[in-house]
Amino acid sequence: MKARYKYRIYPSQIQIKKLNQLFGCCRYVWNQSLAYCNQLYISGEKKPSYTDLTKQFITQTKKELAWLKEVASTPLQQSLKDLDQAYKNFFNSCTGKRKGIKVKPPKFKSRKSRQTARFVGANYKVGQDKLYLPKVGKIKIVWSRPLASQPTSVTIIKDSANRYFASFVVETLPEPLPNTENSIGIDLGISTFATLSNGQKIFAPKPLKKSLKKLAKFQRKFARTEVGSKRHEKARLKVAKLHAKIKDIRAYFLHKLSTNLVTNYDCIVLEDLNVSGMVRNHKSALAISDLGWRQFRTLTEAKCEKYGREFRVINRWEPTSQKCSNCGFRGGKKELNVREWTCLSCGAHHDRDINAAVNILEVVQPKTKVKTAKETVAENPVQLSLFALSRRRAFGDTKQDEEKTSDWS
Repeated sequence: MKARYKYRIYPSQIQIKKLNQLFGCCRYVWNQSLAYCNQLYISGEKKPSYTDLTKQFITQTKKELAWLKEVASTPLQQSLKDLDQAYKNFFNSCTGKRKGIKVKPPKFKSRKSRQTARFVGANYKVGQDKLYLPKVGKIKIVWSRPLASQPTSVTIIKDSANRYFASFVVETLPEPLPNTENSIGIDLGISTFATLSNGQKIFAPKPLKKSLKKLAKFQRKFARTEVGSKRHEKARLKVAKLHAKIKDIRAYFLHKLSTNLVTNYDCIVLEDLNVSGMVRNHKSALAISDLGWRQFRTLTEAKCEKYGREFRVINRWEPTSQKCSNCGFRGGKKELNVREWTCLSCGAHHDRDINAAVNILEVVQPKTKVKTAKETVAENPVQLSLFALSRRRAFGDTKQDEEKTSDWS
């Protein structure tokens, strides 16, 4: 099983220049190859292979551009491999071989966005407090945790806030945790991030909502600066650092919550939410994006696989909010502002979120029997008939019903 271990690195000013040059060369090779492939596609020709692209845009280009020789060749080759894999994912998604959301074709890289360069093989060396990269030197690295095994590759990352990271890919073995004999169903929401089937409610920090005023202030100052000036870069860096802080707060909360759930429960059940479709609603898009539902599901699933837990996802069309978790009676669809309701069949009073979380768990571990409308009529004929009587009285047709009620009395 493969895993990523990410660490913060602190290059010197000279190393920063060399890394920026490396990122620029990788970006140049990617963009030139992508433009060439797009031209072939327009003319109706077949996409060239990775070997052909390497000969044309690395071997041949190095003879024409001397600055391309000043960086390591491995990241340039990995850049073309990534482009080839991106095309394969796009074609497999179009033909149906790749499941999930449709993958878009590869796009051009910008120097203003996140920059990456990957080293594989024996081109790099890991030291006690240094990371050696060819033609860059020894970079200071902070080991927040030990590596699980010898890494197979390392990706150097520069984010928009000018922070540098080293992401290692290592082979890990599963670490099964002792059984707890407990299972949990989780209902995700906006006001309450997660409601557990045991009645516990977990609230998200919502860092974006708390930083909106500060973010708007920074963005206004950024919009008033001249493009290309030092003030423009300084204002852009303030916005980027605030976004990075928001992202880190959200990631810390999701990591902590997912680890706690995997530690305490053997089986975790979630509902399959159409997050990409829900964020199209402009009224709730900001609140949903601030929660990170998809990231929470990804982290929980990966940790369940690592620690030997069972992770289940139920169908998004399951009527978890309509069904009574006590008797199984379906009371129909309810408005979003209805947070508590009483079952017409058994009289149980429910919290909407807790009831949904219990029903999510019962899809995997059923305990109650779902009652149909016919069974409910058979159990409570007088009660439902009285409902019909009051309805007929409203429409003025009560003669036949009054005769029936006199017979009951």
